[in-house]
Amino acid sequence: MNRTPAATGPLLVTILVFPGVRLLDVTGPIEVFTSADEFGGRYRLKLVSPDGAEVTTAAGTRLSVDMGVEDAHGTSDVLIVPGGPTWEQMVKDDALLDIVRALDTRARRTASICTGAFLLAAAGLLDGHRAATHWRYSGDLALRYPAVRVEPDAIFVRDGRMITSAGVSAGIDLALALVEEHWGADVARAVAKDMVVFMQRPGGQSQFSVHARASHTRLDMLRRVLDAVAADPGADHTLSAMARRAGVSPRHVTRLFRDEVGTTPARYVEQIRLEAARAMLESGDDPLAVVARRTGFGSPESLRRAFVRHLKVTPGAFRARFRTTATAGEEPSAVPAPPPA
Repeated sequence: MNRTPAATGPLLVTILVFPGVRLLDVTGPIEVFTSADEFGGRYRLKLVSPDGAEVTTAAGTRLSVDMGVEDAHGTSDVLIVPGGPTWEQMVKDDALLDIVRALDTRARRTASICTGAFLLAAAGLLDGHRAATHWRYSGDLALRYPAVRVEPDAIFVRDGRMITSAGVSAGIDLALALVEEHWGADVARAVAKDMVVFMQRPGGQSQFSVHARASHTRLDMLRRVLDAVAADPGADHTLSAMARRAGVSPRHVTRLFRDEVGTTPARYVEQIRLEAARAMLESGDDPLAVVARRTGFGSPESLRRAFVRHLKVTPGAFRARFRTTATAGEEPSAVPAPPPA
């Protein structure tokens, strides 16, 4: 059922930009909102910088702005706070945090893209809220701001008037969700089709490298275990086998995983196997029985259950949606429109 449009418009979207901002965090939502105007939405976009001067993004591209913060009067329907690779310096910039707080007080809804969540958290705006950020930094967000309930696998999280997204392209997902909220599902679906993106992408951030997220540990014994699972997901990775590889007891292995990786040994193994199966489905034509055997799931049914549980999609549907249709030297086929939400 389509959601009844909540707006009559035009709606003001204020986007805060600053030196070192990530370009796609800004332009992704802009493309969504301007595209929505072609399908029945009505938005006014304002780019605001701290002093009204143009800013240079992390990519080296210069962005012109509409005004400085002091001239940004009135109430925004949406305030968007993008992120940047220098987030560790950003959260120490008291002047920038004051700007975020001031703009938030004049916004009906505040959104962050990627590491922009760190700015909201440092400003105290996410205390007591659930939130998302780029998978690589979700642990840092949870550690630095314990009052924030971080959801590391979410593409975006809505909690009250706050909405936060995962990394970079997830800002498009967030913006589409806002378009649906404002103007209904038909408008959001039209925008998604026009941009050739999913209106609601399957799965979460678990589709990104599990091993890369977990391998930060400084313990050699644990790193050997993590590397062995990633190198051969289909091998024997029972708790006892991992304990033998690490040279410690099974109970100690479980404690190391909890303290260093933030999950259980069994869940880590399943996530690695899921990632390996995903890669096989994206790039090859092996039957599901072969994929299941090589990645350690054993049977197509076990593979199917894991996909549905974690990615909300069957292996067959995943292959149909995500694998390329072109071979080397061929022109790629026309990309089909994303399925309806």
